[in-house]
Amino acid sequence: MIYLDHAATTAPRREVLEAMWPWLTGGFGNASSHHERGQRAARALEDARQRVAAVLGARPGEIIFTSGGTEADNLAVKGIALARRERQPSRHRVLVSAIEHDAVLESARALARHDGFETLELPVDPSGALSPDTFRAALVSDDAARTLPDRAAPSRGVASHAPPGSSSASDPTTVAVASVMLANNEVGTVQDIRALAEIAAEYGVPLHTDAVQATGTLPLNVEDLGVAALTLAGHKIGTPPGIGLLWLKRGTPLRPLLNGGGHERGRRSGTSTVAGAVSLAVALELAERERVAYAARSTALRDRLISGILNSVPDAILTGQDPRNVVGGLGNGGATPATPDGPAASAEPAVSVDPPASITSDGLIPPAGRATATVGATSGRNGITRLPTNASFCFPGVNGETVLVDLQNLGVLVSSGSACAAGSSEPSHVLTALGIPAELATTSVRFSLGRETTEAHVDSAVRATAQVIAHLRGEHAL
Repeated sequence: MIYLDHAATTAPRREVLEAMWPWLTGGFGNASSHHERGQRAARALEDARQRVAAVLGARPGEIIFTSGGTEADNLAVKGIALARRERQPSRHRVLVSAIEHDAVLESARALARHDGFETLELPVDPSGALSPDTFRAALVSDDAARTLPDRAAPSRGVASHAPPGSSSASDPTTVAVASVMLANNEVGTVQDIRALAEIAAEYGVPLHTDAVQATGTLPLNVEDLGVAALTLAGHKIGTPPGIGLLWLKRGTPLRPLLNGGGHERGRRSGTSTVAGAVSLAVALELAERERVAYAARSTALRDRLISGILNSVPDAILTGQDPRNVVGGLGNGGATPATPDGPAASAEPAVSVDPPASITSDGLIPPAGRATATVGATSGRNGITRLPTNASFCFPGVNGETVLVDLQNLGVLVSSGSACAAGSSEPSHVLTALGIPAELATTSVRFSLGRETTEAHVDSAVRATAQVIAHLRGEHAL
């Protein structure tokens, strides 16, 4: 089997398993206990905390270990919002981008349903990027948030989840917390978090970024990012599921969500998973040590995959940011050679077609005929527009779930979107936020690369995908 679903989870690394094994066997002990085993566990826990902090450029006391990314996101969004409003009752609003992971979106919506907050889901452009102008307008005041600049489809704007009777008075300091992911889990779009963080700081608003998908391929120095909170999950970089963290900048208020024994300096109660913390420290150190080389290698494989799919599957649409330089691109013989930071940015949507075609505003579907198209622009954070490991497509005329089954039968494992929303029959909220119609969104397939991925894997996946799509469109049998 060729596994191309590493964005969902990836295999635990041998070095990680070896490091955590002693804490699962003879070295076990409760880090809160005062006997020798407990104190040894406590030392290991704090050592892991220091090692994690060193990778992130943080202070050890700012690291809060959690059970994973979902808990960490909940703690960041809810914990900061509730604590901030306690100090400043006028801070009753929460800002999130419309393409956030469900852990962030549902946390924000829960604050509106149960705690009297107003939640605003900010629109993104057709590539998935959140405009700094849109972000600033939402921070300025409640009134401004209702007239946000629309960078996406004409029919879309800000989505507001406000409880009955919530205030809408103009107030430049009414936002309790904002959350914008560093890189999207479905379409791989990388946000300019540094620019957004600088804007948030002007208004004294803590900005949280979900870095779960970015870990291992993008730099995560928290001082450089400028955010107030960052979350990540170990199982994306080679730990078993069950360990994650919230980095919380010193001085940022937080209300604990789990009450109990006051673990993690009173911010997250629950018996510490020493083995998990150790595994996360080792995985993060390995990921950071290998990051530049891994990103460069993955970028080349990703662009090979993109080029192969768009050249072999008629009407295939790349969703999200286009990392390629389209001049001399696919229509003239292939993708631009990759670099770790990608090609130079372009302000215009990138479209490569043969014969000439355009992407329609109502559906983003290329015209009939042999055509390849890309939805998205080429602007991004320091030239990095898309995760090196991500390539996602829509295949008009087929069902994404059916594509998955047929690809599996040919030995290729991929995803139709976020594996965290398994079982959902609804079209991806990420794709619809990009302006892609619901019917087209159901044709989506995500390929995500990992450390074991090779050129042979990519080429086999391209051939299998072309075969499956042709079969589903009635062109030939499998």
